[in-house]
Amino acid sequence: MKPILLCITFMIACSCKNPENNVKETKKPTTDISAISAKEFTEFKVLDSKYINKSNLWESFEHELSDFTEEEYIALKPLVLEQDIPTLQEHIQSGKLTYEKLTKFYLYRIRVFDRENDLSLNAVISLNPNVVSEARKKDIAFKNKMRKHPIFGMPLLLKDNVNTVNMPTTSGAVAFQSNNTNDAFIVERLKEHGALILGKANLSEWAYFFCGDCPSGYSAVGGQTLNPYGRKIMDTGGSSSGSGVAVAANFCVAAVGTETSGSILSPASQNSGVGLKPTVGLLSRRGIVPISSTLDTPGPMAKNVTDTAILLDAMIGFDDKDPKSVNKSLDNISYYENNFKTSELKGKRFGVFTTLLEDSLYVRAIEDLKSDGAIIIEIEPEKIELPDFLRLLNLDMKKDLPHYIETSGDSRLAVKSVEDIMAFNKKDSAATMPYGQSLFAGIVADLATDEEFESIKNILKTNGKLFFDTPLNREHLDGVLSINNYHAGFAAVAEYPAITVPMGYTESGEPKGLTFIGKPLSEASLLAWAYSYEQASKRRMAPENYN
Repeated sequence: MKPILLCITFMIACSCKNPENNVKETKKPTTDISAISAKEFTEFKVLDSKYINKSNLWESFEHELSDFTEEEYIALKPLVLEQDIPTLQEHIQSGKLTYEKLTKFYLYRIRVFDRENDLSLNAVISLNPNVVSEARKKDIAFKNKMRKHPIFGMPLLLKDNVNTVNMPTTSGAVAFQSNNTNDAFIVERLKEHGALILGKANLSEWAYFFCGDCPSGYSAVGGQTLNPYGRKIMDTGGSSSGSGVAVAANFCVAAVGTETSGSILSPASQNSGVGLKPTVGLLSRRGIVPISSTLDTPGPMAKNVTDTAILLDAMIGFDDKDPKSVNKSLDNISYYENNFKTSELKGKRFGVFTTLLEDSLYVRAIEDLKSDGAIIIEIEPEKIELPDFLRLLNLDMKKDLPHYIETSGDSRLAVKSVEDIMAFNKKDSAATMPYGQSLFAGIVADLATDEEFESIKNILKTNGKLFFDTPLNREHLDGVLSINNYHAGFAAVAEYPAITVPMGYTESGEPKGLTFIGKPLSEASLLAWAYSYEQASKRRMAPENYN
């Protein structure tokens, strides 16, 4: 078992463990976050969903897919598998591919691989029943020169805590099975640019802030998501587990995840993908089931940096109903055009943690960066703690979840609070909460004055910024390099952006990612550095059983 990083990486979606432990353990249940730190699981209590009927899932596609044969699927594989968005659009432009065929290709793969078979991954929780007809409309629009953005016509999956029409937003919870909503703000933006919403991805239930002692990737509605690089052996990471797995298995072009602390970085790195956790406020959070209005953010997940940048670009827009939304002046920035033409690493100064230099993949990645002109500075991690991290999440979710239900949820929902959901689950605990609901109990029990809560938030943000700013300023660094989600907790409370890129595989075949962390609103630089590293190293390999 790899050592656990306590409190530094509160991992709502933890997949990897950091050997560092800079936070003192405490016996107080409100500050001990070991319940939501990474754990190794050797046995799952539940694999298949009790709430998804495969026949019902595919009923609306029987006619649409009746003419899509295995022969056509095999013929399209070289055009689609592992291809980036610009290449797919080139195939559309040349007539080798259509948006309808691309959509059917992904649906075919999901039907073959995702549920109730020896290779099932349980990554997809629901499908858009109208997506094929919507794809046909994109083909017509393309002929009429309506394509204005590269995301146009690209089939995407949304983590199932992101609101969209035509499919319920369950957050993996039985109590939310009938949560039929309007589109979230970022989904509106995606549709404005012509993206296709293929379906919803499974997740760690309630974004992994629910059960405490449960494997990442499990939800009552979606079942247990499994890692395609080591099915039933390797952790999927979470809480955006289905998004990470679906991307890795080529079930979609790209996917939307969400992160509070590690929930994009963890599953992206665990499934050999690219995941960007943006500066909090760069993307709107309205219409997304929350944990923390202080820390939450959606973000793009893809197989490569180019697609990650394109998806980020397609979601950006100022939202005057999200109090953390960034200034409108950033709306016209493109994160993919003219960003990846030349190496961006030459002369850039990156801090590398001495405590991680025993990791051979990390050391190899550093050498790759040096070969491309980067300057590497060894740094000791600052001895800074993150007190009351768990309490921040408790106190935020206690008020943020009812606010979501009132403003963005289905008005017919019977549950209105965390207490209501706990009571609902107790009616059939074996089905709705096989691993318990200890973290929800902690939310209900936690109390604080407004002044105490503000103090908790201020101390955490100050400490998170100090952890990065101290070496950044002292060594005149451009960024800091980590592994997977090892320092996601500090990046979360500092509200700093981070991107993870595949850096190889352990001897057992488990993927790992090199993670770049930068100052607020440095996404363009992070993407450029990540792209240069990706092109110099080319470490990603598709999972062999899903080709």
